[in-house]
Formats: sequence, C-alpha cells, structure tokens
Amino acid sequence: MLLAYDAGTNTYRNVEAPSPSVPRMQQRRAASGRPSGTDGSDFSYRMVVDSRYQRVAEGRSRLARLILVQALHQVAGAALLLLSLSKGVEPNKFAVLSVAGGLLAVLVGELGRRRTMAALLRMYMSLSSVAVAFSAACIIRTELFLKVTKQNMAAITSYELIDAVRVALGVLLQLVVIATTTSLLQNMSPPKRAS
Repeated sequence: MLLAYDAGTNTYRNVEAPSPSVPRMQQRRAASGRPSGTDGSDFSYRMVVDSRYQRVAEGRSRLARLILVQALHQVAGAALLLLSLSKGVEPNKFAVLSVAGGLLAVLVGELGRRRTMAALLRMYMSLSSVAVAFSAACIIRTELFLKVTKQNMAAITSYELIDAVRVALGVLLQLVVIATTTSLLQNMSPPKRAS
C-alpha cells in the first residue's frame, strides 16, 4: 500500500502499489485517469523529458565522482612530490608538470561539468591526458624503470613502488574519464536530423 495525496479532498488516502509488470505510463492512466497529486488541470503543462537529457544528468553525476577521485589522485601526487623534496631530492620536472597540469585539469573539468560547457570538458580531457602522460614519463625517467628492466626488484624502494602504483591507477582512471566525458559530450550535442 502507498500513501497518495488527493488534491480534491485535501486528504491522503491509501492506494495499491502498481504492478511491476505494467509499464510506468500505463500505471498512471490506469489509476484514476490522472496522476496522483494533481486535479488534472495541469495537463497542458506536462512534458516528457527526453532520455538524452536524463543521460546528460547521469553523465554529469558520474563525472563529478570521477573528478573527485582525480583530485584525490593529484593530491597524492603532490604529497609524494613534497615528500621527495623534503628528503633533499631534486624534483623531477615531469612530476611538477604532472601535478600542476592535473590540478588545473580538475578545476577546468569541474567548471565544465557544472556549466555543462562542451569546450571546457574537451579541454579538461586534454589537460588531464597530458598530466597523466607527464606522470608516466616521470616514472620512465626514474631509476625505477632501470631497476625493473634489469630485473633488480630487491633495490626498489617503497616510495618508488607507491609512485608506480599511483601512476598506473592514474592511467586507468584517465581511460574511464575519457570514456565518461566522451559519452557526456555525445549526449550534450543536439540530435542529428534526418535529411
């Protein structure tokens, strides 16, 4: 049983739950000729939301979560960079560029997501891809890459291992970001008309 508001009598009444085998639109019409919560006079204002707009809303929500994870990923990269600086190690230029580009990409992505601006979302995809490429280049240029290629696994430090795992997760995250942003951009574009 569900509780439904009857606007005509200004009371609530119990109604039976709709059958799951009947499609949603048929449920509305079969109940009493009109949806609950209305007196029927607003029929001319009622519109159906196109599924494309629902997919845009879902894509924006998914992208918000991905941008948050990406921001946390960049903060972890910045923390590792600061940790290496505190130990007196000269900073890798690619690591600095990766963190700076990644944080800028997160800001642009969040702005593009909030305003649903295709140009900013494309820029976000590009900037975050460049930041991931810089972090991969940073790993390739470190001693870790030489240790792995020479199969000297005992010499790998925990710092190097954590950074390598962070970069690998960043690459996987970027692939998901590209797929999600591309899908969002496709749903944002107006439908193609048949000619």
